[in-house]
This record gives sequence, structure tokens and C-alpha cells, in this order.
Amino acid sequence: MRCTKLALLMLLLAVSAVILTAGSVPAQDPLKVAPNTYKLVTENPRIRVLEVTLKPGEQVATHSHPDHFGYFLSGGSLKITNAAGKVTEMTAKAGDTSWIPAETHSAVNTGKTEVKLLVVELKEPAPAPAKK
Repeated sequence: MRCTKLALLMLLLAVSAVILTAGSVPAQDPLKVAPNTYKLVTENPRIRVLEVTLKPGEQVATHSHPDHFGYFLSGGSLKITNAAGKVTEMTAKAGDTSWIPAETHSAVNTGKTEVKLLVVELKEPAPAPAKK
């Protein structure tokens, strides 16, 4: 009987641990989710620079970025869907930039041209707002 209570207690602890950590599992790194789309250009303790190439119709599964900046090397049309389901459609040309606060999203090239951009991810958290 004692063995059964111990086994039950261990099972409850294991289930609790799974439930508590389920919400904190981060989305995948884009380099792992889409290794043919994302290429590492450089990385240091403060930033990571990725080159992104999306062919027409190509999709990138859900992944996460910290705060990041994009510089379009070649333009086109993209649809970005964040984790909450909000869709952002954008058309960019070479030289355009974008700023996206940390988020989890998926992306698809909805245009007829290849889209190429550099993504600079910031590793440091945003500074705290100045006190007034």
C-alpha cells in the first residue's frame, strides 16, 4: 500500500511539472525551424545577424525572435502571422527597414519575387523606462 501511495505521489509531481513548464517552452529558433531560409551571418554577445531568403510561396513555420530589425536587400510581399493570430501584410522594396519587438510568428512570401533581408536580433533586453 505504501508503494502505491509513493507511486501516485510521484505521478502527480511529474504531471504538475509538465503542466507548469508547458507554457514556458519557447518557440523554435529560426535557424532550426528553417535552415534553408535562415543563415547565420555573424553573432556576438550583443547581437545575432541572420540572412533570410524567401522564394515566392515559401513559408517559414512558427519561430521566435527577440527585438529585431530587418533590412531588405531585395523586396517583395510578405504575410507575417504572430502567435495571437494577428496577420500583418507588407510590401517592401530594397533598402526598406522594419522594426519588430520580440515575438513569435510565422511568415510566407505572398509575392512573385524572392525576398531577401538581413535580420539583426538584439540579445540585450530593452532598457527600463526612465523614471519621471
